[in-house]
Amino acid sequence: MRFTHLCILLFTLSFFGLFNPTFAQQSNSPLSATDYDQTIPTHTQVLGYKVGERITNHSDMLRFFEALQQAAPQRIKVFEYARSWEGRKLIYAVIGSAENIAKLDEFAIKMQKLADPRVTNERAAKQLIDTLPASVWLEHGVHGNEISSTDAAMMTAYHLLAAPNDPRNKKILANTLVFIDPLQNPDGRTRFTSRYYATVGMSHSGDRLSAEQNEPWPNGRSNHYLFDMNRDWLAITQPETAGRVKLLNHYKPTVVIDLHEMGGDESYFFPPAAEPINPHMSKAQLENTAIIGKNIGRNFDQHGFDYFTREIFDAFYPGYGDSWPTFYGASAATYEVSSSRGELYRKANGETMHYIDTIERHFVASIATAEAVADNREKILHDFYRYQENAIIEGKNDKTERVFIMPNVRDKAGTHRLATLMAQHGVEVKQASKDFRACGVNYATGAYFIDTAQPRGRFVKTTFTSQVDMSDAFIKEQERRRARKLNDEIYDVTGWSLPLMFNIETNSCGKEVDVASTPVNANTALQGEVLNPSAKVAYLVPWGDMAAGRFLTGALQAGLRVKSADKAFVLDNKNTYPAGTLIIEVKANDNNVAKQVSELAMQTGAKVVGVDSSWVTDGPSFGSGYTVAMRAPNIAMAWDEPTSSLSAGNTRFVIERQFNYPVTAIRSNRLASADLSHYQVLVLPSGNYAQALGKAGAENIQAWVNQGGVLLTIGSATRFAAQADINLLDVQRENLFKEEAAVKTEDKKSTVAGKLIKSKAELIKATENNDESPDYVAGILANVEVDQEHWLTAGVNPKLVAMVVGNSIYSPIKLASGKNLAWFADEKNVLASGYLWPEVTQQLAYKPFLIHQPSGKGMVIAFTQEPTSRAYLDGLNVLLMNSIFSAAAHAAPLR
Repeated sequence: MRFTHLCILLFTLSFFGLFNPTFAQQSNSPLSATDYDQTIPTHTQVLGYKVGERITNHSDMLRFFEALQQAAPQRIKVFEYARSWEGRKLIYAVIGSAENIAKLDEFAIKMQKLADPRVTNERAAKQLIDTLPASVWLEHGVHGNEISSTDAAMMTAYHLLAAPNDPRNKKILANTLVFIDPLQNPDGRTRFTSRYYATVGMSHSGDRLSAEQNEPWPNGRSNHYLFDMNRDWLAITQPETAGRVKLLNHYKPTVVIDLHEMGGDESYFFPPAAEPINPHMSKAQLENTAIIGKNIGRNFDQHGFDYFTREIFDAFYPGYGDSWPTFYGASAATYEVSSSRGELYRKANGETMHYIDTIERHFVASIATAEAVADNREKILHDFYRYQENAIIEGKNDKTERVFIMPNVRDKAGTHRLATLMAQHGVEVKQASKDFRACGVNYATGAYFIDTAQPRGRFVKTTFTSQVDMSDAFIKEQERRRARKLNDEIYDVTGWSLPLMFNIETNSCGKEVDVASTPVNANTALQGEVLNPSAKVAYLVPWGDMAAGRFLTGALQAGLRVKSADKAFVLDNKNTYPAGTLIIEVKANDNNVAKQVSELAMQTGAKVVGVDSSWVTDGPSFGSGYTVAMRAPNIAMAWDEPTSSLSAGNTRFVIERQFNYPVTAIRSNRLASADLSHYQVLVLPSGNYAQALGKAGAENIQAWVNQGGVLLTIGSATRFAAQADINLLDVQRENLFKEEAAVKTEDKKSTVAGKLIKSKAELIKATENNDESPDYVAGILANVEVDQEHWLTAGVNPKLVAMVVGNSIYSPIKLASGKNLAWFADEKNVLASGYLWPEVTQQLAYKPFLIHQPSGKGMVIAFTQEPTSRAYLDGLNVLLMNSIFSAAAHAAPLR
C-alpha cells in the first residue's frame, strides 16, 4: 500500500505544530497516521523553533544534522567536504538502510566499476545492477538567498529517519542511498539571514516594497567572492565547487537534483526541461527526469500545488549544478519554487505566501524524487552503465575528433591549467613521454592528449569542440520571435569551449594516439625552472603566460626590482625574448636575489633564464627607454552599488586569487570626492555609475588620471565613461545599424500624413524605434585580433577569444585620442562559438574590444566586454595583467 505524500506531509507538519487546516481542506486525500520514532530529535527540540518559523542559519543547520547523526548513526552519516572562503563548513549527509550505510565505501567502489565498461563487462555490470542501490543527490542552497531548500533538506532528512517503517520510506531506504547537501553556499546564506533579520521590526512584512524584501548589495545569492556558483562548474574556481566535484566523481550518484527558488509570483518548476537540450545528453537521461517529474506531478496534484514544466529552465549549458552531473551519466534536473524571500510574501494576486509553503513544496518534490528513483532503481542503474558504454563507442567511431591534442608549445602555464582542470573534472588526460606523430602532425614530448573513447568522452566533446549547436527548430523559433519583436528564449550563454576561452592551441585527430605517456591528475604541479641559477648579470622571465604573471606579482611583493621590455629583443645574437620579458638585474637587487628568483620559479612554475651578459643585438637594451621599471601598484576597485556584484567579484577574484595580488575595495559613492593619490590603478567593474559618480565624480577621477592614474573600465563601466556628459573616454556606443537612412523625427502633431501598410512585416517595421539598440546577446565567444606593436599587448597572442554579452557595441576611438588595441574579427570570422544574431554579427565586426586613451600623465584603458566573466576566460589574463601592471609602469606621475 502506498501512502500519499499529503498524508506524510500533514502528519509531519502536525508533529511539528505546523499543521494548516486550510491545506488539509484543499486535499482530496485522507489523513493517515504515521508512527514517528521519538528518539529522532525534532526541529523544535534541537533548535527551539518549528519548521518554517524561522529561516535556519548555517550554524543551526549544522547542529541539526549533527543531532540526527548522533540519534541514528547506523542510518545517517554526516561528512565535511569543504570550507568556504570565510571558513564555514560544507557538509553532506547520506541516509539509507543500516545495511546500505554500512557498505558506503563499498558502494563508491562498485559505482566506479559500473562507470567503466572497459573493466566491467555486461555480465559483471548486471551483477552490480542487481545488488546496488540507486542514489539520489539533493543539492540545496547554491544561491544563498534562495532560502527554502536548506530547511526542506532538514525536513527531508528528519522524515526519512523518523519514519523508517512508513511503506514509502521503507522502499526508498531499501533501494536508494539519499545524499543531502543541505547548504552549498554558507557564506551567501549567512549574508542573507543576518541582513534579513536586521530589518525585521515588530512583525514581518510581506510587502515587496519592504526592507525585508529588498536585499542590500551584493545580496545573498553569491558566495564570498560574489560568484554565482551555479555557473562555476566548468572552471571550478571556488573551493565550494571543487569539493562538490570531487564528491560527485567519487560516489557518482545516479540522480542529481538542484533545488532553487524563482520569483514569488511563480508556482513550481520541475522536469521535463525546456529547450534547448544539450545534444551530448542521452535520451534515457531525459526519460528518467521525465519519469521523476511525472511522479512529482502526481503528488502535487494530490496536494493542490500548482506547477509547470518545459518552460524557462533549459538543459543546454553544461556548467550548472544540474547539468554537469549528466556528463558522467547521472540523470539530473533543476527544481524551482516560488520564493517568499523571507517569512512572508504578498503575491501580485493578493495572496500571502508563508515561508513554510515553499519548504513544503521542496519537501514533497524531494520525497517524490526519491520514490521515483526507488521504483526505477534497475532502469536508472542500467541507463547509467549504458551512458558510459555509448560514450566510449561514440569516441571510437569519431573519425575527426576522437582525440584532442594540446601541443603545449605556446602558453605552457595555460595548457597545464586546462589539462589539470579536465583531470579535476574526472577526465582521463595523458602527457606524452616522448615525441610522436598523430594524423600527419608531429608533436614533441610534453604534449597533452585526451581520447574521447572513455566514460567522460561526452563531457570532453561538449567542452572541447568549438561549437555545440542548438536545434534548428529552436533557432528558427527564436528568429521568428525576434522578427515579431518578442523576447528570445535563450537562458544563458551559447558558447563555452574551454580551449577557446583559455586561448590554448588544440588539435583534433580521428585516430587513437599510441605513445608512451603518463596520466595527469588535478594536483599535477607545473614545474618551474631556472637555467644558469648563478647568473652574473640578470634573470630573464619570458612574458606571455600566467606563470610569468604570478612570478611578477610575487617579485613585486617581495621587493625585487624588476624591469619589463616593451619590445622583443635578441641577446648576444643567440636567444630571442618576447615583448614584456621581465628583467631582474643582479646588481640592482640584494645579495639573496638568486635564492628569491629560484623560490619564485618553483612556486609559480615560471621559466627563468640567468644571463651573464646584457649585450642586446636587436631590440631594446636593458637600459633603454623601452625598458620600464615595474612597480607594485596600489589597486583600488569600485565596490557596492552601483557595480554589478558579479563583475566586481569576478574581477577581484581574478586579480587576488589568479594573479595573487591584493585589491582595495572602495565604496563607489566615495570615489566621487575621494583623494585617490594613494592609488595607481582604479578598476571600475561593470555598473551604472551615472548617479553614484555623476559629472562631479567623473571630474574627480579625470583629475586623478591626469596626475598619473590608470583608470580601467570593464563592460558597462565603459558605457559610463563614454557618455557625452562624462567624457572620460572618447568613443560612442552605437545604435542598431539600419541599411536605410534614419527617419528624422517630425514635430509632434495631432495628425500625420497617411501611409499604406501592406503586410505584417511592414507593420512590424513601422513600429520600430529609429534609435534602437542591437538585440541583447545572451553570451557567445567572439574572435578578437590584437595589435602587436604596443606595450599594452606585449606577450599577448595575435588572436584571442572574448565573451560577448549584452547589446553594447562601440565606435572605434580616433587616433587623435588613443588607439584601438584589440578589435573583433571580420564578419565572416567574428563568431568563435555560440549563436549570434545575424545583424549583430555584421555590426560587431572590427569594433573595439580594448581601447587605450592617454590622458595627461595617466591613461584610460577600456574593455568593451568583461574579460573576467565567471573567471573562466583565462586566455585574456595576460592582457588584463598588462592593463594593470604595465600600465602603472608606463604612467608618469611624480614618483
